[in-house]
Amino acid sequence: MKILILSAATGGGHLRASRAIRDYFVQNDPSSEVEVVDAMKSVGPLVNRTVCDGYHILATKAPKLFGRLYRATNKKTPLFDLMSRFSCQLSRLLYPAVERSAPDAIISTHPFATEMVSHLKSLGAVDVPLITLMTDYGPHLAWIAEHVDAYVVANADMISQMESMGVSREKIYPFGIPVENVFFQKRDKSALRKKFGLDPDLPTILMMAGSFGVANVLDFYRQITAANLPFQIVVITGKNDKLYLAFLDEVKKKRKPTKVVYFTDEVENYMHASDLLVTKPGGMTVSEALACGVPLAVFDAIPGQEEDNANFLLMNDMAVHLKPGDDCAETICSLLENTHRLDKMRDNCTEFDKSHSAENIMKLTHRLCEEYAAARTESSAVQVGKK
Repeated sequence: MKILILSAATGGGHLRASRAIRDYFVQNDPSSEVEVVDAMKSVGPLVNRTVCDGYHILATKAPKLFGRLYRATNKKTPLFDLMSRFSCQLSRLLYPAVERSAPDAIISTHPFATEMVSHLKSLGAVDVPLITLMTDYGPHLAWIAEHVDAYVVANADMISQMESMGVSREKIYPFGIPVENVFFQKRDKSALRKKFGLDPDLPTILMMAGSFGVANVLDFYRQITAANLPFQIVVITGKNDKLYLAFLDEVKKKRKPTKVVYFTDEVENYMHASDLLVTKPGGMTVSEALACGVPLAVFDAIPGQEEDNANFLLMNDMAVHLKPGDDCAETICSLLENTHRLDKMRDNCTEFDKSHSAENIMKLTHRLCEEYAAARTESSAVQVGKK
């Protein structure tokens, strides 16, 4: 069986979810051939740069405008119709990549890819199952397309919301956003802290700025480290040179023991070593944290999908909200001191168990492929009978 996973580089979550699915198929179904393709790159470099750069610029430089556009395209408006027509027009540019792959099923982790493949199916150019994996904790109309066979969503709360958008209940599967299996594998917290040169007995806060970097993250750090409560901090800046150098300069003041990490392929181990994650609420970061069972303190949610992610965490008591202008140090310290509250939040994270997400997606893909094959066989038999 050949599986084509279509993604895009508008934020890291779409690609990370794609890799998690691919890796599970490769490890557990050797007979399957899985390919991850960047749909926007396949359409063309100009469109790819326009879409990806536009997303980055709006999300980081003009988040309020991004939020207005997000809300405007989440209902049937002329702007929504324009975006839908845009995706349909691009579908012919995506088709060569789909044709080369000749897949038995397509999994889409990006709304534009979903819309394009759905349009190709409406034209009869593609006749395979289309599974859409939504990579945030709230639905958006951009993900909904007529010829999608199944929607994999982050949580059961999304089912009624999607039904109100016109999606049939039987097409919605609350399997959760798939993450790499290493996030679910429990680790010895003290041993990990020793490995990373941390005090095994000190409460540990992990700060992650996200793929974009965040202007407020230094302010949050200064507020938190001014607190009298003893704890240590790990800061992962990612490949953000400016933020990394700024933190190296900041930690020289030694308000609190701090380890600054530029880039690492051990994010899961840093999460397992921590008592609290301070971060922006991106869909994949949230999913990885929940898999590790680490509560969150979220800040600077981009209006739109990250606000949906934050609201999901807050409603389910898995996170606290850090707001500019509030006393962030007091919020963090009260949480670290209230071990009962922190333990309850950790239990809530652990109970939200989506460790079988990738397995369920694989089973769903196999079932839909079998149904399509049976339908083709029946259709062929009917045609023969007519002759």
